[in-house]
Amino acid sequence: MAFDRHLAEIAREYPQWTIWRSDAGRWWATRHHPLSETQRDAGCAMTIDADDPDDLREQLRDQERRAGEPQRRAGPAPP
Repeated sequence: MAFDRHLAEIAREYPQWTIWRSDAGRWWATRHHPLSETQRDAGCAMTIDADDPDDLREQLRDQERRAGEPQRRAGPAPP
C-alpha cells in the first residue's frame, strides 16, 4: 500500500514524532517528549492530524518553526 511508504518516509524525516494513519484515513503525529513551557507558549501541539501525508508534513514543518527547530526541506527524504 502506498500509505505504508508515506508512513516510513515521514517517520524517517521526523524521528522525534510517532506517525500513524487511523482506520478512518486521518494522518496523525504525536511527539515522543512532553512540550516545554516555551513550546506551549509558541503554540506547539503534542499531537497533530491531517487529511493526507503532504498536509501532515506541512503541519510538522510548522511545529518545527514554532519550536525554533532547524527547518527540513519539503517532500520525502532522499533514499
